[in-house]
Amino acid sequence: MVSLLLAIIYLSFISLGLPDSLLGSAWPVMRLSFAAELSFAGVISTIITVGTIISSLLSDRLTRRFGAGLVTAVSVTMTAAALFGFSVSRSLALLCLWAVPYGLGAGAVDAALNNYVALHYSSRQMSWLHCFWGVGCSISPYIMSAALAHAGAWQHGYRTVSIMQIILSALLFLSLPLWHRGSADPAVAADKAQPLGVKGALRIPGVLFILLAFFGYCGAETTAGLWGSSYLVGVRSIAPQTAARFASLFYLGITFGRFLCGFVAEKLGDHTMIRIGCGGMALGVLLILLPVPADFFALSGLVIFGLGCAPVYPSIIHSTPDNFGRENSQAIIGIQMASAYTGSALMPPLFGLLAEYITLRLYPIVLGLLLLLIILMTERLNRLVKNS
Repeated sequence: MVSLLLAIIYLSFISLGLPDSLLGSAWPVMRLSFAAELSFAGVISTIITVGTIISSLLSDRLTRRFGAGLVTAVSVTMTAAALFGFSVSRSLALLCLWAVPYGLGAGAVDAALNNYVALHYSSRQMSWLHCFWGVGCSISPYIMSAALAHAGAWQHGYRTVSIMQIILSALLFLSLPLWHRGSADPAVAADKAQPLGVKGALRIPGVLFILLAFFGYCGAETTAGLWGSSYLVGVRSIAPQTAARFASLFYLGITFGRFLCGFVAEKLGDHTMIRIGCGGMALGVLLILLPVPADFFALSGLVIFGLGCAPVYPSIIHSTPDNFGRENSQAIIGIQMASAYTGSALMPPLFGLLAEYITLRLYPIVLGLLLLLIILMTERLNRLVKNS
């Protein structure tokens, strides 16, 4: 039963990743259906992000009242409905309307599942959980590509993913009896009627450190992925097709790196995995920065940066119950998700302004500064936990 539930949780994280890259894959064709500007995708993306932040902050209250299983099942159902709504929308206003449950569902799933796995499974399963998110992110562009090639309409791509989510929703509702594992844990069961809340979580020593680390990590990951190809072409004069291929390898590096980390994470521990990841990210930044004409260093640096990213996110999540207490983990992980989404939403456009008005050459410098923030905050937390 435990293995069956874990398989369902993995499927849920694939489903969490599936919608994340749909909009970017479909928008070049999708916008023509609405006579929309290219930049309007940013409006839809922002609505989704705001929804994920709100539901992440509410996840503690919702999960304590309804349980992780029901919150996940309902949230995936909301996402499925939103994706179907996208597929039948005939106006930009409807797209924006459906973006609301799209974001609310995604944020609640992310926070609830991360906390459940952090409480009940090892760091190996946590690393593989986030590997499966990468699998979902990688699959959806192929689904959209196939829909555009064979059916000629982006709507079929959204509808296909919606059907996949509906099937998963049914499985999640059927699996609800399996989610009571750990319900006897007094640390988890205690004080269910009294959610910690955002203010209560922020009063716990060290929480601010980990929120800043999460902001820095997700800002670095999304900035690296979004602007990597532009930097390679604009600064290093690398052919666009080569730059695009290595930008995709950055995400593959994160996904494959998390798969590999699963084999050693339990033995090395979360704090060591975070340090190893930061070391890999630092090596990647240095290779990108090297003032040499050979393309190899900058290209390999981007991929190594992705490999370095692999263990950081899941290891920070998995260490949360140990750092702050099992009874507080759901509230803190929810706030961590909100901080992560904020970093992902703010840093790429902020770097875009720096690139436009100053220079694109700041790309590795910005990545290095964000990495420095991660290192400083995680190390300060480590010292605080050791001394407490």
